[in-house]
Amino acid sequence: MIPTTRLQTTLDLLCDVEGAGRPVDAVTSAFFRSRRDIDDRDRGIVLELLYELLRHRARLGWWLAREGYNDLPRTRLLAWLVLAEGKAPDQVKGLFDGTNFAPSALSDDEYALLVKLRGCTMMHPDMPVEVRVECPDWALPSLQRRFGEGFLAEMAATLTPPPLDLRVNPVTSTRQTVLKGLRALGLEAEATGLAPHGIRVKERLSLARLKGLKTGEIEIQDEGSQLVALLVGARPGEQVVDFCAGAGGKTLAIASDMNNKGHVVACDVNEARLNRCAERLRRAGLHNGETRLLASETDRWVKRHKGRFDRVLVDAPCSGTGTWRRNPDARWRATELGLDNLLALQGRILTSAARLVKPGGRLVYATCSILPEENEAQVAAFLAAHPSFHVVPLSEAAPHLTAAADSDYLSLTPARHGTDGFFAAVLQRKAAVPEGA
Repeated sequence: MIPTTRLQTTLDLLCDVEGAGRPVDAVTSAFFRSRRDIDDRDRGIVLELLYELLRHRARLGWWLAREGYNDLPRTRLLAWLVLAEGKAPDQVKGLFDGTNFAPSALSDDEYALLVKLRGCTMMHPDMPVEVRVECPDWALPSLQRRFGEGFLAEMAATLTPPPLDLRVNPVTSTRQTVLKGLRALGLEAEATGLAPHGIRVKERLSLARLKGLKTGEIEIQDEGSQLVALLVGARPGEQVVDFCAGAGGKTLAIASDMNNKGHVVACDVNEARLNRCAERLRRAGLHNGETRLLASETDRWVKRHKGRFDRVLVDAPCSGTGTWRRNPDARWRATELGLDNLLALQGRILTSAARLVKPGGRLVYATCSILPEENEAQVAAFLAAHPSFHVVPLSEAAPHLTAAADSDYLSLTPARHGTDGFFAAVLQRKAAVPEGA
């Protein structure tokens, strides 16, 4: 592809993302499946520009509003070329000429925008703090309270593209073996600092080069997510539930930690995600797991299996604030879900899943959120309503992770730990449950 064609391809993709109302990774996957003619190199360049436009959405929108323009995919791209890439108006005009699959020619009004922005940069002293750090209004007060003086640093970290983290399947390989193979490919890879089966690849690459993804030898999984699965502490022979399993990333990690012994049930309300989980279990050579489709968090299956499981993981649906560096579009989609509705749903899910825990068993509540309302406050509300459970401090549940703790809980952030933002609390049910608890 020539540069002008890449610009038009990026613009087409951005229009799809803006109009779909779905997560950007789902939209981009569908887009490239329909464009098999785009090679890996061009795909990487297009995706990099797309994600930059998403990460800078608030600032680009602020500049456009300041100059009296609507924030549309095309105007946002034009503003980016001047503000971020420093192109002169006539350079941009040469790229937007409508020939050879290039973007259509600039209107007089669009050229005037480029002239107005000439010599400016992405930042401006008049920008409100929420615009400078790309933080939606609904999350700003909570995050400022949470991080205090560290707020700006934490928000800056969410604007940094994440590395590629892999988890080695210990049932079929070892971390050292996989590292050796990656380095033989000329890739810069190293063991993760906290997750025992994790590998971090510090460069952009085509996933087609990673043959282990097809054989189940490795899985793509952020180090923080790996640590949440590890915190479940599932042991060989135990009975375990991953209550909100989705496509099964943590299910696979738990099943492999159990060395294929015992039983893991992956539950979810989305059949397509569970089918993907089942496929991944088979590919990884893990035969100690099964999937269970639930109609809701209060499905009859929960009541029938009350008190039967040693470990229950609730990786609750959440705002996704901890994944903003990976999913920059999630900053703006979360407002459509409504935080109050999410909090209520989390509470219902946690309460229902707790019924599955046997006396003396453990319940792990986790989110990929950095909002206290979804984390510490949710745990406090649950404990107040369920006196048969108590917190197992991180220093006891996972002593090697105490550096990643906020009080008794696992609390990971991009700025402090180089992972996505994750929260997890380990709760244990009393061995003798009082009547009516």
